[in-house]
Amino acid sequence: MSFPFTSQLNRLVDQISTIIVGKRGPIEDCVACLLAGGHLLIEDVPGVGKTTLAHALSVSLGLKFSRVQFTADLMPTDLVGVSVYERSKEAFVFHPGPVFAQVLLADEINRAGPKTQSALLEAMEEHQVSVEGETRALPKPFFVIATQNPSDQLGTYPLPESQLDRFLMCITLGYPDRASERALLAGVDRRDAISHLQPVMSSSDLMAVQRAVLEVHASEALLDYLQALIAATRSGQWFVEGLSPRAGIAVLRAARAHALLDARDYVAPDDIQAILPQTIAHRLVPVPGAGRGRVEQVRAMVEAVALP
Repeated sequence: MSFPFTSQLNRLVDQISTIIVGKRGPIEDCVACLLAGGHLLIEDVPGVGKTTLAHALSVSLGLKFSRVQFTADLMPTDLVGVSVYERSKEAFVFHPGPVFAQVLLADEINRAGPKTQSALLEAMEEHQVSVEGETRALPKPFFVIATQNPSDQLGTYPLPESQLDRFLMCITLGYPDRASERALLAGVDRRDAISHLQPVMSSSDLMAVQRAVLEVHASEALLDYLQALIAATRSGQWFVEGLSPRAGIAVLRAARAHALLDARDYVAPDDIQAILPQTIAHRLVPVPGAGRGRVEQVRAMVEAVALP
């Protein structure tokens, strides 16, 4: 099936792939997360392209981009803004912070303290912020890409479960393969390349695609399969605690976006399996003695649950 925006979505992924070389899978995950109306967490070591990916995505969509470097001394007002008294107007005037953007890059989010981390919660969930007793709406669309360094690095504050649950997906980019790294070494500077990118979609087109995601069909058999997977996470065999209903809804939204990226108007079990590790692993803790990481434990569970 062909959708009105299929060619634009393909060009979007192709264009970003010229900047983030050899990482088409994570790029598609990033685009699917945006189409599903969620937020993305990228966990990886410094220097593998996390910031570049966020910048390339915003430029390719013609969206207002803002970057915040999270540090130990970053305050919530540095993020959402503050009212300042202006003598010429004889009144307090609100100066919006960097959160008032369409694509917000929260760089190294786990280097800031918990109070500043929690300042993102309302913005991510409600697409609005409350400042000095007044509620202010954020631009549409609004997409947060947060990056964090591995928790074993010095100077990091682990994100609490309540904030991890606000991220639809958590992905890693990893080191490039040998051929991709050679292309990076021999090619032009990535920042210069981004400056030459042209938008392939408008913000109104993007919001139209986000609405189309909600119309992608999920059959009764597909929902049975999804419920079987959710029940498996709650069985106590694989994880300490299972998925919440909100997490189950998030999985279905991500699967619908994945299907639409594949130019289909229905969700297949392959869509669920393709996005499940990125969508639920960061929400779960393997049972003691599992001997696997979160992602590996999710994949092992998927193999154990029968298809409908």
